[in-house]
Amino acid sequence: MRGKSIRVRKIAPDAVYGSEVFGKLINYVMVDGKKDVSRKIVYEMLDKLSKETKLEPKAAFDKVMENLKPKVEVRSRRVGGANYQVPVPVSEKRQVDLALRWLVGAARDTRGSKPIAEALYNESLSAINRQGNAYKKREDTHKMAEANKAFGHLTW
Repeated sequence: MRGKSIRVRKIAPDAVYGSEVFGKLINYVMVDGKKDVSRKIVYEMLDKLSKETKLEPKAAFDKVMENLKPKVEVRSRRVGGANYQVPVPVSEKRQVDLALRWLVGAARDTRGSKPIAEALYNESLSAINRQGNAYKKREDTHKMAEANKAFGHLTW
């Protein structure tokens, strides 16, 4: 092992739903340490999403996450002086982190003059319908892994 192993920080679950995933989402949305603003944005988005899908907020967001979580990704591996993109399965924790990062990043990119809560809602709704930039990012990741399947034997 190279260097020290990292200490995993425990993310506090959100106050309303008691979900660690919502706590992480709040942290991803947060800018300049303004957590209250971030909470309002996330809860507004969840309310809109639950009204549209006619599901509980947790269940609706679980659908979003299920469609955004990548199952495999490629990692660079150096073998004999050449770099190969080797497909590897993604751990559950990393799946959640990547999905949230892609969701918030896509919402920020497509935001324009809309409030961020509305952009997050639109991106979440698109993810449920298997569309949108965040879902495209997941599909691109899967396509890359599929294309490099031949190097699967180089996993470490």
